[in-house]
Amino acid sequence: MGSSVNGVGVGGRATPSNGVGGVDKGVDFANYFCTYGFLYHQKEMLCDRVRMDAYYNSIFQNKEHFHGKTVLDVGTGSGILAIWSAQAGAKKVYAVEATKMSEHARELVKANNLQDVVEVIEGSMEDITLPEKVDVIISEWMGYFLLRESMFDSVICARDRWLKPTGMMYPSHARMWVAPIRSGLGDQKMSDYESCMDDWYNFAKETKTYYGVDMSVLTKPFGEEQKKYYLQTSIWNNLHPHQVIGVPCIIKEMDCLTATVSEIRDVQAAFSSSITTDLTRLCGFAGWFDVHFRGSKENPARHEIELTTAPSEENGTHWGQQVFLLQPSLRVRKGDDLIVSFSMSRSKENHRLMEVELGCEIREASGVHHPRFTKRFSIE
Repeated sequence: MGSSVNGVGVGGRATPSNGVGGVDKGVDFANYFCTYGFLYHQKEMLCDRVRMDAYYNSIFQNKEHFHGKTVLDVGTGSGILAIWSAQAGAKKVYAVEATKMSEHARELVKANNLQDVVEVIEGSMEDITLPEKVDVIISEWMGYFLLRESMFDSVICARDRWLKPTGMMYPSHARMWVAPIRSGLGDQKMSDYESCMDDWYNFAKETKTYYGVDMSVLTKPFGEEQKKYYLQTSIWNNLHPHQVIGVPCIIKEMDCLTATVSEIRDVQAAFSSSITTDLTRLCGFAGWFDVHFRGSKENPARHEIELTTAPSEENGTHWGQQVFLLQPSLRVRKGDDLIVSFSMSRSKENHRLMEVELGCEIREASGVHHPRFTKRFSIE
């Protein structure tokens, strides 16, 4: 994803307001923004061809949405979207960036002779003031499983403060998906957890033998800590489509023009998915997202573009999928139905991370119902 914008400082001709972002800015910057201040991280995103092609095509195949328009790029990062917007004919582009990456973006804009059109502003979207309303807001705000990192909050802030009533969002819509999967990752993670605990037991024994200190009182909290890390934290993975063993289901749809922070703070869904693969193991669930560039109802895109992070044999992305592993895995067969409940909310310790609860009941095609189970995960 692009750099977020809840940072500090301001540059260019825009001026800071007296508003605040509602979070501890110092902690927020230290824990999050510093990552996006490095070129190596920007390069990772710039090398993601699925990401780059989607934004490039959405702009240049719909130039009429940008020609002669005023554009705001929220979390500009390296400045690539702002540069493309200007190349597509925008008369003015405000490129807002929280981190010192703004200095690189400013140099890149100048090197491409667009400094008279693109104004790079170092500062928080919540704190800066623009001299005018804009026709288009463009941003690459998506985190893992769409909402991790909570950057869309800043986009909503930008929209509510600076987008004209007739304006449009790029992207305009987003969806979150969940599907049952098979994977060997569960056995691997369980093996890693057991190895870690074996190492602890050896450590505790040696500490008692050689140093006379009994560490056993810490065994339970250490085990809980490692269990959360190995068995209760979602895993980043680029899955093969063959690993999806049931019908993918949409758990959330968003219109970026009308979505609110309260709407995305807690995501709740109930759905059913049928197993589509012959006798196999249900090893967990995978979550991914797609976004669409449709323009607006009044001014639809001439060429609608989709960016998807679904499992793909050849077109993997840096977002990949978030994998929620079950332990142990469960035997299922074609025709079985999974009745699933899903909830995702922000972590109380860090609002950029997510907590997920998955509940599932298996109803076999033969009519046998299995007891419902529930498992909690962190997206970190």
